[in-house]
This record gives sequence, structure tokens and C-alpha cells, in this order.
Amino acid sequence: METSINYFKSHLEGQTNGTIRVLMLSWLAHGHIFPFLELAKRLVNTNNFNFIVYFCSTPIILNSIKKKLKGGKFSSLIKFVELHLQESSDLPPSHHTTNGLPPNLMGKLKKAFKSSLPNFTNILEDLKPDLFLYDSAEWAANVAREYHIPSINFITTSTTMTCFLFHAFKNLKGNICDDFPFIETIHFRSYEKHRLDNLIARVENQHVQKESTIECIEKSSGIVLIKGIKDNESKYCDYLSKLCGKKIILVGPLVQEPADEDDDENSDEIISWLNKKSEKSTILISFGSEYFLSNEETEAIGHGLELTNVNFIWVVRFPKGKDISIVENFLQGFLARVGDRGLVVDYWAPQARILKHPSIGGFLSHCGWSSVMESMKYGIPLITLPMQIDQPINSRLVEEVGIGIEVVRSDDRKIDKEKVARVINKVVNEEGGRFVREKIKNVSDKIALKGNDEMNVVVEELVKLYYQKKKKINK
Repeated sequence: METSINYFKSHLEGQTNGTIRVLMLSWLAHGHIFPFLELAKRLVNTNNFNFIVYFCSTPIILNSIKKKLKGGKFSSLIKFVELHLQESSDLPPSHHTTNGLPPNLMGKLKKAFKSSLPNFTNILEDLKPDLFLYDSAEWAANVAREYHIPSINFITTSTTMTCFLFHAFKNLKGNICDDFPFIETIHFRSYEKHRLDNLIARVENQHVQKESTIECIEKSSGIVLIKGIKDNESKYCDYLSKLCGKKIILVGPLVQEPADEDDDENSDEIISWLNKKSEKSTILISFGSEYFLSNEETEAIGHGLELTNVNFIWVVRFPKGKDISIVENFLQGFLARVGDRGLVVDYWAPQARILKHPSIGGFLSHCGWSSVMESMKYGIPLITLPMQIDQPINSRLVEEVGIGIEVVRSDDRKIDKEKVARVINKVVNEEGGRFVREKIKNVSDKIALKGNDEMNVVVEELVKLYYQKKKKINK
């Protein structure tokens, strides 16, 4: 590959100032923003080419990640570009992010994001980037195409989920899921029928409006970048490539280093608490920034924890403006019962630092893709409790790879406290979970050995697109 990179570099020298200018725009959720930011950092850190990244998002999001670029080359080579959305009384600028957004406003945020097209067009005209990376904004890719700018779809969920969706949307005849080639392991459970029904409705609606997942991939210029590790999803990469006719490139886990996370008094308190616990004796519990547990779910998980003997850090989140008195009362009594065995925090927690800590022996997670990647990198086995969107399919993949065990719900979708306790004990302590603990360590070791291999491939493919664009311009 070094020969290929040198070839492109020699041909590009003299044609430009040696800098490749990349514009990035992702959906307004931390699970999308942070993978884009990590990709940006790796691009500008490459040794063979000079990249400058223009990172476009709303002011509220940009302000929340500024500290992650303080000092060094990142602050000069990754430039923030503000995208202003239309304001309304129930969607002020402070709500131009999914973080803490009340669920009933999600539709309005999506509409406001798409309505920012004129502002984005102005940004594109002003910057005139060489390449454009996007995830769900097919409308932005359309504009980039009008300006002859290669657009690359960067997907921040699993290849497996993307493959499952693309198969469904491309197979309008017959049963959209039963004929999926990997249905034995990758499927919705019986109590997730409502998710399957929603998927079928989206498929059937394609005669009215083309599905965004399909359109975003189809707009991509020859390649599709996906966050993930090919060793774990190789067959899904191959099948997705066959379905969409594009080269699928996995960019690696893109996990931020613990040193890049924000340090504050709260973070120090958590690490200090962990320092008092023995090795592999503690689990982290977190369900991400977009899902808020119901009172019933909170109580079931809490009672399940009481039935175990493991220590735990539980990150709880509440939507803005919600009455949380009932769950607060439960948590107060719960903490009194578990004593120093548990720590409950209702603020941002440094997840990577926590997972890297030697006292952590498991991760009770919703199976958001970024959380799965962090578990893989730091070798922490998963106790999965998927909640929404791609999480059920991610959880099935986790079990297929052998790095976690799912807490299967009852037929009425309820969480069983005894199942919670049983899976936690198995994954963290019992002989029956040894295979999971050994497999996740093996996966983590492989990630460390690979180093920058995936990013080298990404850089080569982006440079190819850049060079192809220059050839067309110079004809």
C-alpha cells in the first residue's frame, strides 16, 4: 500500500498546495458526532498527506466538543463551522442536539436539520472543499454533487445493521427478513415485533419517499466508510458490497483515548471511587445519551443489581423538563440498600477512562455502536440490554462474535430482575462466562496489534477520490 500512497502523492505534488480539504457533516447526536471527530483527528494526523477538516455542526454541539481539540495540531487543522438551524419556541438553539432532547421533539429536530439546506449550501460555496463526508444527510450530498465535490457516506452504526436494513429495503417482494442470509443469528426477537412492523412500514413507504438509508449509500462516490472491525463483520461487509455495488471500507473502532475526555471534579470522584475496588469486580451501567429508562425499567435493573454481589457505577440520564421525583425516590432507597457497592451519577461520565480502569469487569450496555467499540478496544465483556434503533441487531452481533451475553426480556417486553442478575454474575464472575471474557480479550489484543492499518486504507481511498477529481478538473 505504501507504493500506492507514494504514487498518488507524487502525482498530486505541484497540482495543489499539498493539502486535502475535507468538509464533515453528521447527524446531531453524540453517537454520530464523536466518530466523525475521531475520524477527523486521525486524518489530520496521517503522515503521508496534509488534511484539513472543516467540522460542521450546530453551535451547541461545537461548544460541547471544543475542549477535545485544545492545543496541539488538532486545533489548527480541525476547524469548526457553525450550522445554524431555524429556531422555534420549543426548539431553541440549546435543543439543536439530541443530547437530553425530549423524545417528542426528535421529529422537529430532524425537520429543522434538513431545513438548514440553504445555510449548508452557503457553507459549501464559501469553503469549496475537496471532499465531503456525511452520514444521514442525503440532501447535503445532493448539493455537493451539484458542485462536483466527491461525497463519501460515513456510517457510524454497524455494518451488520446497515446490511440488514439495505437487504430489507431492496427486497420488496416476499418476507423481507426471513430470506436474509444470516437470519439465524441476526434477527428481531418475538417481543421486538413492533420494530419489525416499523421496518416493514418503512419498506412499503418507499413508493412515496425513498428510504434515507438507501439514498445516502447510493449518493456515495464509489466507496462507503463504516465504523467497525472487519474481522468481526467480514461476511456482512461482503454482502453489503454485493447489495449496493460499492466498496465497503471499515475504518476501525474510532474510540477516543481516555486522555481526550473532559476531566473535572466529577470524573475524578468516579476514578477515586474505582481505585478502592478490586480488579474486575465492578461493572459500568450506561444506556447512552439518547435513551431514558422508564421508572419500571429503572426499578427492574436496580432490583437485579441488588441480587448480585458485584460493584457498579450506574450512569442515569433524564430528559430535560421531566418530573423525576418517582425515580429519584427509588434510587435513594436503592443506594441505601446497596451501600458502598454502588455509585449512581446523573451527570456526564468519562466512559473510556472508566472502561480502561482495572477494576472494571463488565459493561451493562444498550449496545449503542460506540459503546460496543469501546468494550472491544478495552477488553470489557458486555451484558447487553438493547433498547431501540440499531441496538437489538448490534446485540445479536455481540453474541455471535462471543463478546457478550444479552439479558433477554419476557414476552411482554419487560425486564426481568432475576435475568439481569443471572447474566451479570455469569459474565463477570462465573465459569459459564469464561468464554466471553477470553474472547473479548482476544479481540482487544487484535485491535492493538492492527494499529493504524484500517486508517491507512481509508487515507488511500480518499486520496484516490481526490486525485480522480483533480484529473477531471485538469482535462
